[in-house]
Amino acid sequence: MPYALFSNDAKLSKAYPTAADVWKIAQKSGLVVDVVSGEDSTGPHPVLDHDYEIKPCQLEPHEDPARNKADAEREALTELQLAS
Repeated sequence: MPYALFSNDAKLSKAYPTAADVWKIAQKSGLVVDVVSGEDSTGPHPVLDHDYEIKPCQLEPHEDPARNKADAEREALTELQLAS
């Protein structure tokens, strides 16, 4: 089942094969923050900013989650090469 980033039930991202893939994209986009809860003494943990959610989604016509993941990985590699 594919996953995407949502805000108020509106799909904001492309579909990706797993929720972990969407977490990576959200983190790269600056949408993940580290928080410490008063009850949790293990330290900060990542959460999505601004009430974003990662949920299962329906695919758009002709959308391929595996291709979306490959495109995102290729883009991240290109950015790393440009930064060096």
